[in-house]
Amino acid sequence: MVTMPCWNEEGKVGPGVRAVPKSLVDTVCVVDNGSVDGTAQEAKDSGALVISHAKNLGAGGGIRTGLEYGRENGYDLLAVLAGDNQDDPNDLFRAVDKLIDENLDYVQGSRWLKEGKRENMTISRTALTWIYSFLFRILYRTKITDATNGFRVFRKEVLDNPKLNLWQDWLLQYELEPYLLIQTCRSGYKVSEVPVTKRYHEDMKDNTKMVPFKSWWSILRPLFLLSLRMKS
Repeated sequence: MVTMPCWNEEGKVGPGVRAVPKSLVDTVCVVDNGSVDGTAQEAKDSGALVISHAKNLGAGGGIRTGLEYGRENGYDLLAVLAGDNQDDPNDLFRAVDKLIDENLDYVQGSRWLKEGKRENMTISRTALTWIYSFLFRILYRTKITDATNGFRVFRKEVLDNPKLNLWQDWLLQYELEPYLLIQTCRSGYKVSEVPVTKRYHEDMKDNTKMVPFKSWWSILRPLFLLSLRMKS
């Protein structure tokens, strides 16, 4: 099952859903995170199962809802793709093949590996993603080249990790994704990466909906709070 969290992604979510390979993926679950445009209807018309939040619960809240649906409904593998059509869903083939062939638990997408691609990526975002991944490798001694990449595929058993609690209030914004990766690495699961493509839309200022400083801290703080044992 693929989870796509969305907030006001009309015009982008439909092409993203339709591009998901049906030969590999049973269900695309779009979590409509309080959108006020036609995101939900567009996703339904494109063949997705849609779960709608009455209000925006944050990026983490959207992802969490999709992952919980996948766990409760018995999907073997869970994937997360951007709801704004930034990822190439065909990269799922490469990720799933690696996960199965190498008996891994979790595969992270990387735009920095050989064969990985970055389209319309700003200089500031390039620097921030590189610095973040450098800090991740230093603090957690895990060879991850692209720790901020939202593309991931993992076995459902990863969510049964007793050290993983996605339902903490502090994970509702951008903290959940780094938290999931950090706790999976720290808990001894077999984690690796595959090269993927990331396409940034030219109509999005600085490639993102993030709020400067506030959102950056939201992504950064799990690195420090978990390494200092201030959160778990």
